[in-house]
Amino acid sequence: MKRISSILLIAALLAGFATVSQARDDDRSHILKIYNWADYIDEDLLDEFQVWYREQTGEEIEIIYQLYDINEVMLTKIETGHEDYDVVCPSEYIIERMLRNDLLLPISHDFGSTPDYTENVSPFFKKLINEFSAGGRKGEDYAVPYMWGTTGLLYNTEFVSDEEASTWASIWNPRFQGRILMKDAFRDVYGSMMMYVRKGEIESGSATRSQVMNDLSDKYLKIFEDTMAAAKNNITGWEVDFGKERMAQGKDWINVTWSGDAMWAIEEVSDLVDLKYSVPDEGSNIWFDGWVIPKYAKNVKAASYFINFMCISESALRNMDEIGYVSAISTPEILDEKIDEECPVIDLSYFFGPDADSVCVNSVQYPDAKTIERCALMHDSGDRAEAMVDMWSRVKGDSLNAVAIISIGIVIVAIVIFTIMARRKKKSHHKSRR
Repeated sequence: MKRISSILLIAALLAGFATVSQARDDDRSHILKIYNWADYIDEDLLDEFQVWYREQTGEEIEIIYQLYDINEVMLTKIETGHEDYDVVCPSEYIIERMLRNDLLLPISHDFGSTPDYTENVSPFFKKLINEFSAGGRKGEDYAVPYMWGTTGLLYNTEFVSDEEASTWASIWNPRFQGRILMKDAFRDVYGSMMMYVRKGEIESGSATRSQVMNDLSDKYLKIFEDTMAAAKNNITGWEVDFGKERMAQGKDWINVTWSGDAMWAIEEVSDLVDLKYSVPDEGSNIWFDGWVIPKYAKNVKAASYFINFMCISESALRNMDEIGYVSAISTPEILDEKIDEECPVIDLSYFFGPDADSVCVNSVQYPDAKTIERCALMHDSGDRAEAMVDMWSRVKGDSLNAVAIISIGIVIVAIVIFTIMARRKKKSHHKSRR
């Protein structure tokens, strides 16, 4: 009886410990877990948020900050692993997918006496974010845009004229053989190139840019694949991050890239390299990343406050200065900071409001209204994702130019020679031991 009582006592104690442990796991009111892209924030703001949060709420908060480099990796962790991140920063098409799959929680705007700084988001993006509404859930209730930009051509003016850079046709220009770097981002490249391929339909009004960009049927995937195959001799490599450095060093002439990378390269170049950025006349895509709260978050309150903190003008300016991309915040403070009398006058009324119809701002960072008119958003590829990934793999595999093939051949030969010599050396060594 005593033994049974002891066992029951031990079991009760273990159950109690388990309950306490579980309670501790569930009680994350003092912890905020953030999952973000690398080099995508002024990290000093993380410490400052902790102070600001205490001032606004009277509560302490500890931040756990982790990084990812691929949207799908982040999404898989949340979908299959039910990771309890409180804030993540996916791209627009992933936001749409997460909304469709009911993987997001609404962002709270109940900040007590603290202002709702999310109101600082440009009206342009307040409208745009709702294009990603799904499953009866409005995009604006579940996501707050963070950074944004376009896809275009970064080019070396010594070798490429403004006229040549005004069209995607330059990708197939034989004069640029082995001189073009292509962004390894199939969504951006596909949408932009198809605007060129189907420009006749767009000009006649038989198809909109959005329709062209988001038509992933077998017919157009095949057309895109064949079209890119015709450019294989011009493409010297596929890059995600190193293109901007090669362009700044003058090693390549054209880079199909994002405006943020283009801005970084233009600011980094030496006096010997003159770089410009162009969104071709046929059109391109607008992309953005936004803050969201995943379904399995444990601290929605702190997450909402953090998103609010990121929308303060000073936070937005510091993040832009640190990472080179452009914030979705459109306050007068942002515009005043970005005015540069050396820049040409452009129309930014779509972003900053009617008073910004003639302002001197860098058009690489802020495209003018006419450029925006020929751009569109690419949506989640849905059940066409696998077909698109397969197509993209073939495109990159088929796009090896002569230089790349020779280089690969040299590496293979070197490996074979090294292997043969290593085996001979091994055999010789065995013989000497005998």
